[in-house]
Amino acid sequence: MKFFVDTGEINEIREAAKLGILDGVTTNPSLVAKSGRKYMDLVKEICEICNGPISAEVLATDYDGIMYEAHVWAKVAPNIVVKLPLIEDGIKACVTLTGEGVKTNVTLCFSPTQALLAAKAGATFISPFVGRLDDIAFDGMQLIREIRTIYDNYKFKTEILVASVRDPIHIRDAALAGADISTIPFKVFGQLLKHPLTDIGLKRFVEDAQKIPKGTMIIERDAALGKK
Repeated sequence: MKFFVDTGEINEIREAAKLGILDGVTTNPSLVAKSGRKYMDLVKEICEICNGPISAEVLATDYDGIMYEAHVWAKVAPNIVVKLPLIEDGIKACVTLTGEGVKTNVTLCFSPTQALLAAKAGATFISPFVGRLDDIAFDGMQLIREIRTIYDNYKFKTEILVASVRDPIHIRDAALAGADISTIPFKVFGQLLKHPLTDIGLKRFVEDAQKIPKGTMIIERDAALGKK
């Protein structure tokens, strides 16, 4: 599974990139508004940090407006993915942009039939929002399983990008369901590493290592670093 970070904060993207496992970045108008940055300036800086797909969202909801904004975004960097709303004009624009070789991320997907339309339109990515479905007592992960089955049935190349992720459980379940990508809030990245038994075990190993006679370790760190 690929890991994208879902944020509008440059420092968070830099920190996520340091892990060495960051595959891409998603943004949206809500995240950008929180950052207080100009949308274009922010996206350009993100493209300098991450070489993977960077989703930049159009704000127009009519075909002509969507196409105009999409062409502006597409010129920013070669790794830009134009994020389109899952509406009629968004699907029409997806077909056109796909024909032009522009990568697209069709967003705000909440049903298998919406995902089917996006795939038929040639979307590079489909973004089902699992957390928002869970919020209204629907099974968000069931949607991922259904989309996976439909895409596999017809050999669609559109990648399933799980969005509205709330916790590590969502990521685990998405991976089990065969999703291609999870776009993850920065705080959840840190949670993926955490387990109390890891902390307890590491603490015990470090304490026990102090009991080993000096000079008998395979590598004496201080000596290797030239310290006395």
